[in-house]
Amino acid sequence: MKLEQRFFAADVKIEERAATGSASQPLIRGYAAVFNQLSQVMWGFREQIAPGAFAACMEDDVRALWNHNTDYVLGRTKSGTLRLAEDNTGLMCEVAPADTQLTRDFMGMIQRGDVDQMSFGFVTLEDEWDMDDQDQVIRTIRKVKLYEVSPVTFPAYTQTSVAVRGQAVDGLYVPEIPATCRRALDVAAGAGETRARLAALRRRWELVSRQ
Repeated sequence: MKLEQRFFAADVKIEERAATGSASQPLIRGYAAVFNQLSQVMWGFREQIAPGAFAACMEDDVRALWNHNTDYVLGRTKSGTLRLAEDNTGLMCEVAPADTQLTRDFMGMIQRGDVDQMSFGFVTLEDEWDMDDQDQVIRTIRKVKLYEVSPVTFPAYTQTSVAVRGQAVDGLYVPEIPATCRRALDVAAGAGETRARLAALRRRWELVSRQ
């Protein structure tokens, strides 16, 4: 399974909401993904998530975990303790965790600001690869299978290019730039070198002409 993980710098917060027939209930609320936001360069390309990428996941059985750890389940869509929704910003998550000492500790970390970002685990079902006017490879994720969302201490948005592309690294899939884009990059690099050589020759000719 080509499981991937990404994070976005969107604040996760604790909110209080009145629960039916009981006292107010603390909720974890934030965005696990943000649309149309280009990542930094990772594995030789930049990435963005298109609006609607999660539309087919709204009825799926998705978990809310702590730090992607399956030992710490905060909520689940099947039980109604995790609510997911797409809006103009991205994938909004609202979690109503059980009232245990462990979850109170977790929520205290969020309230203090020690944990303030979210991440999500997914498998890409549809994506597109293109090059922009600066010869950067852009991957646009258009449809995913969502498995979990997590408040995270260290966001798992790996920026390194050391990993072997197209293979699983530490259990996570590393996407590979398609061959067509790689060839286009090679052509662009060759054209760039040619332009640089011509510019150097032009500067040299200008210096000789002034003598």
